[in-house]
Amino acid sequence: MTARSSPLRPSDEIRVNPIAGALGAEVEGVDLGRPLGAETVAKLRRALLDHLVLFFRDQELTPEALLAAARHFGTPVEYPFVKGIEGHPDVIEVAKLEHERVNFGGIWHSDTTYLEIPPMGTLLLAREVPPVGGDTLFANMYLACETLSEGLRAMLDGLTAVNSSARADVTRTREDRVRSAPKAGAERVLEAEHPVLRTHPETGRKALYVNVAHTQRFGGMSEAESAPLLGYLCRHLTRPEFTCRFRWRPGSLAFWDNRAAQHNPINDYHGYRRVMHRVTLAGDRPR
Repeated sequence: MTARSSPLRPSDEIRVNPIAGALGAEVEGVDLGRPLGAETVAKLRRALLDHLVLFFRDQELTPEALLAAARHFGTPVEYPFVKGIEGHPDVIEVAKLEHERVNFGGIWHSDTTYLEIPPMGTLLLAREVPPVGGDTLFANMYLACETLSEGLRAMLDGLTAVNSSARADVTRTREDRVRSAPKAGAERVLEAEHPVLRTHPETGRKALYVNVAHTQRFGGMSEAESAPLLGYLCRHLTRPEFTCRFRWRPGSLAFWDNRAAQHNPINDYHGYRRVMHRVTLAGDRPR
């Protein structure tokens, strides 16, 4: 099923409207602050699998309501390096303040692939946004995999990749949050080895599972040996035709499938404040 198709009929109360050819859909007719019925949850789960990232507008959610919405789709887990907000360890603040020049997570990545069991998904809710800028890009890793040559896919299918929390580019993007709200053990280095081509546990499709933020090298190879091919893959996976772009408003919420999508928050709003609340959902060991 392509990103343009949707299993929901136009007559259904929930409307799922694709925003790009590759991935991404805006959902209408759902208030995540209210209890969701089993049929609604099932439709949203199906839409997430079809479109990889869902966008909701005008969601006035307290931290408690954000967590309640997240629990319909999985089990919230704590972020390993930054404390959660007061009273809610599973909700972290993702912020760039007026004086800061570097934004949190401002590089293409899948969330925390340096964990042995990375999250299945992430919910991100906009609290404060700049007047312009601060959009987020998303990319479809199914397409990134499927558009590789048959020979390269066959070679990658037998490789693993070593992912580390110590990659210089990404540690720089979280340094201000770690200083202001450090978690015990925030200085430790986490490392995990995962397949380069990951099989999605629900769809059975292969997705490219390396990223410039966390992937250091291929398993059994040095960084120098890995760099040419790894560099090519990281450039390939961000081709414009694999992506969509989302413009935030206060109350906007994005929910993405971390197993088959990458994202990149654009750092183009110096001098303005951008504050988000994030919840990540427990996943499974990549296969």
